Amino acid sequence: MAWIKVCILGVLAFLLNSCGIYSLSGASISPEMKTFSVIQFPNNAEFVAPQLAQVLSDKMRNKILTETRLSMVPNAGDAHFEGAIVGYTVAPSSVVAGERTSVNRLTIRVKVSFVNAKDPKQNYEQEFSRFADFTRPTLAEVENQLIDEITKQLVDDIFNRTFINW
Repeated sequence: MAWIKVCILGVLAFLLNSCGIYSLSGASISPEMKTFSVIQFPNNAEFVAPQLAQVLSDKMRNKILTETRLSMVPNAGDAHFEGAIVGYTVAPSSVVAGERTSVNRLTIRVKVSFVNAKDPKQNYEQEFSRFADFTRPTLAEVENQLIDEITKQLVDDIFNRTFINW
């Protein structure tokens, strides 16, 4: 009986995947769309973290590769992403007695332009912003960890806006 359930589940997964519209990530992608491209996001923020542009661009590529059936091309994919990092700021989030900062906030803002070569009605240009708070005395102590955390959230937001339509 368990073997039959596994077979039915396998056939269902195959049928859903083969129709090309839905994936297990919840992405809704037209069967005509076959490729994607992500141009490296330049860091145009006033304050620059050297690794940020590469980390963000790589995470975008990896997310799309692992959660869709699309193939990556260097430029002009059916789903084409480009943009820029437009903000990288640290500001106090919480102040304690004596006007000392107890919590700081790193905020990263990214402007994204998405072009859908198969359905131009889905094209958009939008700014995405995420932040993370930290309590360490300096950003340098937690910067790589925060960049990893914030870029994951930003990539999820961009992916959801593009492929899950929320």
